[in-house]
Amino acid sequence: MATWANLGLQDSSSPLMEQLNFFHDHTLLILTMITILVGYIMSMLMFNKFTNRYLLHGQTIEIIWTVLPAIILMFIAFPSLRLLYLMDEINTPSITLKSVGHQWYWSYEYSDFLNLEFDSYMVPTNELETNGFRLLDVDNRVVLPMNNQIRILVTATDVLHSWTVPSLGVKVDATPGRLNQLNFLINRPGLFFGQCSEICGANHSFMPIVIE
Repeated sequence: MATWANLGLQDSSSPLMEQLNFFHDHTLLILTMITILVGYIMSMLMFNKFTNRYLLHGQTIEIIWTVLPAIILMFIAFPSLRLLYLMDEINTPSITLKSVGHQWYWSYEYSDFLNLEFDSYMVPTNELETNGFRLLDVDNRVVLPMNNQIRILVTATDVLHSWTVPSLGVKVDATPGRLNQLNFLINRPGLFFGQCSEICGANHSFMPIVIE
């Protein structure tokens, strides 16, 4: 989960989030190089006194500064597309969880079992135990197996919600009348916290998600 002054992404708890972390670092490195190069060129333009009286056009340099950015964009686009397709892949799930967003709580159904469904409300601050997390703990946690492919089906009953668990790299819109599907695998034990990530009314901040 996120801690104080945490500027980076959360530690990954799934292979997908691991890949997203790597992609973030890869893109950041490219952006840093571009920023340094452009900054250097701009400072040279401002402080250089030299001019070239005979320079009317430069065919070669124009080809270079058109082709080079296109190649750099390909270095960002290909890993990005690979990840996009990886995140959409569904690999024979061991268990299916259905998550339904309401104003302002989540309800869950384990579709593989008969009559296994429950509501998950945030624990109010005045009922919180000493070791509980304010605005993050719930009365009924979602319990999921480790090292298993898990399919989650997400929908809503009233307005738009978004089922999000950052450390698993999972974010699915909950849309009324529509069933969205996502696949993930948890590769370490623990408690994973998330929150609704779509403005859904007055108590939008008070419908957390906890996976155990």
